[in-house]
Amino acid sequence: MFRVNKSEECSHTTITVDGQVSHDCIEVVETFCEEQLSAGKPVHLFLRDVTTVDQAGRALLERLAAKGVRLRAKGTYNSYIVQELTPTKDGAS
Repeated sequence: MFRVNKSEECSHTTITVDGQVSHDCIEVVETFCEEQLSAGKPVHLFLRDVTTVDQAGRALLERLAAKGVRLRAKGTYNSYIVQELTPTKDGAS
């Protein structure tokens, strides 16, 4: 199972992912995020009920974080991945 939802807020767009962030699904997530970024709107990506993050998914999250997408996650493992991929204020990961 894989599901992506987009929620428009006044100040940003939240994209919520359920299921897998894997090679087979990353194109959809990346497209949603890129569309919002190109429109100049801040993007928050929320990994809600994610069961799998493979290498391709991890690379996608890293690319999106580098472009300014705010990553958030539910659950210990996914929160750890987000924390590891989100740059700190001093530039270190």
